[in-house]
Amino acid sequence: MATASWVFNADQVEGYTASPVSSLVDKTQVLERVEAFITATDADITEKGNCACYNPIKDTIYMPKRELFTGSSTSSATEGYYSTLLHELTHWTGHPTRLKRDLKNRFGDFSYSMEELVAELGAAFLCADLGVSLEPRPDHAAYLQGWLKALKQDKRALFTAASKASEATDYLFKLQPQPLEQAA
Repeated sequence: MATASWVFNADQVEGYTASPVSSLVDKTQVLERVEAFITATDADITEKGNCACYNPIKDTIYMPKRELFTGSSTSSATEGYYSTLLHELTHWTGHPTRLKRDLKNRFGDFSYSMEELVAELGAAFLCADLGVSLEPRPDHAAYLQGWLKALKQDKRALFTAASKASEATDYLFKLQPQPLEQAA
């Protein structure tokens, strides 16, 4: 429904003092080792929008601008940024030209839950290998219901997802120009 509204410039309103405009401040640290790892994959990563996702049709990872990551009570902005990017990079490995996982699924179904579990485990493995501290975040709870449903349907789902996540991380490490040592 469309409605008409009077719109005023703040300068036209007597007695109104606008709050100062805050510019976004990048609170993330650049982790050179992780950046080099991601760059070596040659994944198409585009900064766009305010949510992260992997589009298997375009074979592109979409990430919000780094400055939009502010951290939470359980992780820093840096940890949030890199764990999110590594999650999407794990999805990227499932493309038909790479590891051929089923990426044509819908939110809430078994395949979707399994792919999200693979990506989350893959991100956790990569964070550990690359020295990015990773703590559970509040948004992880949104996936738990789907994961529990998947685990009820298939008692081996966790082992299957962990195996697929391990395949994904192995694939990504093979794309590196030289072997990386695990983080101390």
